[in-house]
Amino acid sequence: MRKNIKLTAGVAATAALALGLSACGTSSDPSSSKDQAGSADKPLVVAASPTPHADILNYVKDNLAEKAGLKLEVKEFTDYVLPNTATQSGQVDANFFQHKPYLDDFNQKNKTTVVPVVNVHLEPLGLYSKKLKSLKDVKPGQTVAVPNDTTNGGRALQLLAENGLIAIKDGVGTNAKLSDITDKKGLEFKELEAATVPRALNDVDAAVINGNYALEAKLEPAKDAIALEKAEGNPYANFLAVKAGNEKDARVQKLAELLNSPEVKKYIEDTYKGSVVPAFGAPQK
Repeated sequence: MRKNIKLTAGVAATAALALGLSACGTSSDPSSSKDQAGSADKPLVVAASPTPHADILNYVKDNLAEKAGLKLEVKEFTDYVLPNTATQSGQVDANFFQHKPYLDDFNQKNKTTVVPVVNVHLEPLGLYSKKLKSLKDVKPGQTVAVPNDTTNGGRALQLLAENGLIAIKDGVGTNAKLSDITDKKGLEFKELEAATVPRALNDVDAAVINGNYALEAKLEPAKDAIALEKAEGNPYANFLAVKAGNEKDARVQKLAELLNSPEVKKYIEDTYKGSVVPAFGAPQK
């Protein structure tokens, strides 16, 4: 039986605040490295988005961890903020939910020091609709929902631009904002928190949805998206991450090996059938 712990945002925020305050006096303590060395027999607690991150971790926990001598505990979070703050404060040992552009932006804005350990998979971003069958059905006057966080918002606009639905300024890349659109081609845009975008599908004509949230909404990106990011050359590998200084924790290294194992590669390919793609060894930019 899985022993996941699903935290609501409110409970997690309270816990993170309390632990963050208690950790303030110890985060720079020289003895912290000794504490890490002495934690080898403790469970490795990893914060993760439910799908596919927690699912992948639970596969490791149920099938690979015991044989490898790793005690693994998975805590599910349903937002993109608390996993990093919980990792920074020490509430959890690691997290698995994000890509490098998002982490870089988060660290800069929040003065956190979370770092990648190993790439695991890619989740192609897609454009979905319950009203439109294909890209040619997208017309002026229609409304498209996009994620409101910096990196995924820019990524969404790039997807729309690559498919000819809008035009954006040259050189803005994935940092593109709505103000960088040079030709909306008659479309209206609604910015929403990434986790809530799938719930808006009934209220808009189309929506750009992150791969993990699409899966949670019972969408199949490879089948249901009317436009989908290309996996090849995609810089948005999702990875295991820890607070800087904890990369050498033996438990972290052990989990990193398992997440890049042939067994996990097969699990991802068999389970998600192209909607989630293994990214072992993909470079982090």
